[in-house]
Amino acid sequence: MTRRQTSSRDHAARRTVPPQSGSPLDERERTWHARLATPDARERLRVAIGLAVVLVVVGAAHRPVFTAGALSFDDGLYITTNPLVQRPGWTSVWRFLTEVSAPSTVRGYYQPLTMISLMLDQAAGGRPDFFYPFHRTNWLLHLANTTLVILLLYRLFACGPAALLTGLLFGLHPLTVEPVAWLAERKTLLGTFFALLSLLTYVRYARSGRVTPWIVSCVAYALGLLAKPTVTPLPMAMLLMDIWPLARMDGHRRASVWRLVREKIPLLLIGVASGIVTLVSQARTASLIPPTDHPPGFVPLVICHNIVFYLIKIFWPVTASAFHPFPAPLNLSHPMVLAGVIGTGLLLSALVLLSRWTVAPLIGWLIFFILVLPTMGIIGFTIVIAADKYAYFPLVGLLLPATAALSRLWNACAGRSRLRRGLVGVLLLFVAGQEWRLTARTYEHWQDTERLTRYMLTHAPAADAVHYARGVCLIERGRKAEGTSHLQEALRLNPANWMAHTELGALARQAGELDRAVAHYQTALQIDPQHVPAWNNLASVRLQQGRYEEALSASDEALRLRPEHHTAHLNRGLALMGLHRYEEARSAFEAALRLKPDYTRAWEELGHALHRLGRLDEAAAAYRRALRLDTNSQQARAGLEAVRRGATATMP
Repeated sequence: MTRRQTSSRDHAARRTVPPQSGSPLDERERTWHARLATPDARERLRVAIGLAVVLVVVGAAHRPVFTAGALSFDDGLYITTNPLVQRPGWTSVWRFLTEVSAPSTVRGYYQPLTMISLMLDQAAGGRPDFFYPFHRTNWLLHLANTTLVILLLYRLFACGPAALLTGLLFGLHPLTVEPVAWLAERKTLLGTFFALLSLLTYVRYARSGRVTPWIVSCVAYALGLLAKPTVTPLPMAMLLMDIWPLARMDGHRRASVWRLVREKIPLLLIGVASGIVTLVSQARTASLIPPTDHPPGFVPLVICHNIVFYLIKIFWPVTASAFHPFPAPLNLSHPMVLAGVIGTGLLLSALVLLSRWTVAPLIGWLIFFILVLPTMGIIGFTIVIAADKYAYFPLVGLLLPATAALSRLWNACAGRSRLRRGLVGVLLLFVAGQEWRLTARTYEHWQDTERLTRYMLTHAPAADAVHYARGVCLIERGRKAEGTSHLQEALRLNPANWMAHTELGALARQAGELDRAVAHYQTALQIDPQHVPAWNNLASVRLQQGRYEEALSASDEALRLRPEHHTAHLNRGLALMGLHRYEEARSAFEAALRLKPDYTRAWEELGHALHRLGRLDEAAAAYRRALRLDTNSQQARAGLEAVRRGATATMP
């Protein structure tokens, strides 16, 4: 590649690759490439000190996460009600790893590393009323990701100040609040960590040609997929980086492209295998809408909308919400959809025009677009059109041209006017300060669930999912009338919201309106036959009605879907007691206790079953265990007294 050919494509790309044999590079560039390959100790020390300062600042900005007490949409499914996370151990680890095609405790795709990570936080002291261990890990992962971003940018452009400043902007950006504060978004942070590690080691391989970094890159990519499969397009991003800034394309373009693609076949195979597992597990346990099921024009309009939406959120992040509903109607009559189509056309035109001078903006945007593509809605798996968390890792694509431009500007100011450097630094620090302010404001909404749902409702007043979340929150706080109105509004907006039917059924049951509760549960199960809480609650109502066969059938279905549901085992045992099948009831209660050893109600009922079987000593032991757990247990006290009298007929 001649110097003239290289500079006609991009000056920054020419300066970030080692000199090739025969390249007429002058002595100044040879010195620069030598510094890139082996930076001196003083340069390393400056970067290390700068990195430490950036991490202190980013850590301080995200410090409010430790007091965040909000639960978002699927936090219960991932943590607070997940039986495997709640019971840390090798059995749970094995289940997370082996339940590939149909995870039993989380509805959605296969993500074993994320679930194991959350389980370890539970083992470290995490509880439904104490989220500190979970937030601590998220906070540390974000600091680790910020570190990897800075190291990647420094490795690519060999300009410490540019890498540190752009890395600081990444670490402080308000869009990073959602994945850090949202407990279940551990998958985003963990997947990004391994994806960034894969990119960093890939750059090392591309520069050195050594095999070890390549192996590490492949392993890190596989681990990233096991945390969150949305990092699947990473090999395509690597191919784009081969064009710029790595500049690995030689004069024979066709042969060069084939060589670079062939090199990535192991990564592509890993990605394809993960993609198949993801689609199968998502379809079996949740929802999956293929592109062919969308109305004509749906996918292009969504893509255009999201392209402009994310650029606005990145460059003007004045509002941040955990819920962004689909525009209604989704056509050109909606201002945001129309703006998306026009904005996408203008953006692509500008990028193509700029590529006549430099390919950096085009490649950077393509990397961003490819990395965010799995969440663009081409394959439907969510009820939102976009989310702040989806931009977390793809932001790296936009950081590349930004860092290249800043490093070129920084180096151009060397030896001329340090005032220019100072002005650039002050400007970027001002932007960082504004990001900190917006980040702090965003964390205010995550301090408790009521505040979070109220904030989301101001941005999505017609979203049934948000009304449902707010209704549940208010009911848990004792504001039943207000919470019920939100649940009813959720059903008015979307009669197919099976979760709202389940909650309204629970309220009807508490009010003694059992027939209305059954109607709600049956409606919920018609919409979603795999909704375990509805099956379990239906079993509880049937027990109250004395319809034991139906209660047994409902509890059996709940256990088929989730075998580790301890309450379903209890309901099954109660149904068997009603049918006078005491030995089977004893087994059901013992199964509940294996899952939850401190389950007072199960010890009471086990005592009743053993009492009926005439095993009085064992019954007394069960009653005493219940009393140790709850000294006010009247059933256990009465049962123990009956055992002492040797009575069975008067057993409670």
